[in-house]
Amino acid sequence: MLQLARLVKHHAQFRPDQVAVVFEQERLTWQQFSARVTQCARLLRWLGVRKGDRVATALSNCRELLEVYWAVPSLGAVLVPLSPLLMPSGLASLLRDSGANCLITQRSLAPLLDEARQELPGLAANHVLMVDGASGDYPDYTALLKTCPEGDVVAPTMAADDLFNIMYTSGTTGLPKGIMHSHFVRSIYGTLFASAWRMTPESVVLHTGAIVFNGAFVTLMPCFYLGARYVLQRQFDAEEAIEIIARERVTHTMMVPAQIIAILNAANFSPEKLASLQMILSLGAPLYQEHKDQLNSLLPDRFYELYGLTEGFWTILDKTQSARKSGSVGSPPCFYEMRIVRTDGSDAPRGEVGEIVGRGPSLMGGYYGRPDLTAEALRDGWLFTGDLGYTDGEGYLYLVDRKKDMIDSGGVKIYPRDVEEVAVRHPAVREVAVFGVAHEKWGETPVAAVILHADATISADQLRDWINDRVGARYQRLHALQIMDDFPRNAAGKTLKREMRDAYQATEEGDG
Repeated sequence: MLQLARLVKHHAQFRPDQVAVVFEQERLTWQQFSARVTQCARLLRWLGVRKGDRVATALSNCRELLEVYWAVPSLGAVLVPLSPLLMPSGLASLLRDSGANCLITQRSLAPLLDEARQELPGLAANHVLMVDGASGDYPDYTALLKTCPEGDVVAPTMAADDLFNIMYTSGTTGLPKGIMHSHFVRSIYGTLFASAWRMTPESVVLHTGAIVFNGAFVTLMPCFYLGARYVLQRQFDAEEAIEIIARERVTHTMMVPAQIIAILNAANFSPEKLASLQMILSLGAPLYQEHKDQLNSLLPDRFYELYGLTEGFWTILDKTQSARKSGSVGSPPCFYEMRIVRTDGSDAPRGEVGEIVGRGPSLMGGYYGRPDLTAEALRDGWLFTGDLGYTDGEGYLYLVDRKKDMIDSGGVKIYPRDVEEVAVRHPAVREVAVFGVAHEKWGETPVAAVILHADATISADQLRDWINDRVGARYQRLHALQIMDDFPRNAAGKTLKREMRDAYQATEEGDG
């Protein structure tokens, strides 16, 4: 039996007056936060949520989202965090795929929900709650909290393999992939990362990005496991984040490279304001060497880097090695194993590039409802990442490329095929290739190259706008679109996206 769902109550009992959560002007002790989590669980139970049910969220960062994150597992229900940036079609697709029978969201998404709910007859309007006030048929979450019946909520017995959440990531097939994490896996997030980041119950953890993405759990779970203080920023702002770090004496923070770069270039940046930091963790995309060197120079002995997949394999570059092995993404933690595999399935020697394959106690249970994709990714207990890399003489991992076509934009994974599937629906489009190019703010951003039918007259800007109006999420929108006579191809006729990307970036640099 696992006690993961009872962590908040545990700290409320043994650390009742310690500050648990800081969000803007609110400061909640463990006792106060536990009371809010319990009240949320009462409301969900009153609405009929039971063990195994799916409860979805589509919220920007807010205190209520944190409450839901802990109330749902306390009922034995399954958390389904969704991005508030989803378009109606994308939102409907994921709600339908997960089988969610309750959604907690915000009023700004009400028009999208009106459209999406036409495809979701099983999701009743009174099971769509708005955290910032009622909207149309959708009731107000806060008002319902005050009116739902009182009564204790007893957490059901949870087995190690019971589902904690389904985290959605786009698939290269264009279909959504729901990654299943059990209570045991999320417990591993808490215990292993608490040790890796050298956290204690006295730590102060700041999260600046959206907590709907899996990267947030890399610091959220160890913080709540230890009963440390969790400081949540509504949305990332570099200057505000620096002031929060200085004011709250933040010890640990995780950021994607774009955020780290923004911090380093903020008008109010100074090493003195960030002196309390014991960890600056970079994940989601490779951080440029120039910025690693700058960070290690200005804030030495604090930088960590995580290479990992939501599917559950990781390597960690520890702060003690961040200067000596600055080009590496670290080594697997204890209890994890890694191989570099050639195309023929044999293991590559150190120094040779191959596919990164790993296993460990945090591997996903599979892709929800997709045994075919699960079988491709998990083979004999090993996760085949699709990423290329090599190890040095000491076993440290060096990334050569991310998944062949995947784009990392501000820590959000974008799969070109998803955008391509939209583009080819336009009658003027004959062929399309989407690839990522370097972007100063986001790390990477998507660009499309298109071959039109002979009689087509549409302009590049018109076609780009048409595609951007129809993609599943805002972060999938194209930065630019090029119309080409033909694509570069290899002898087999396969499109060479890398050549197109390099040519595009060379043109942009030349224009600059």
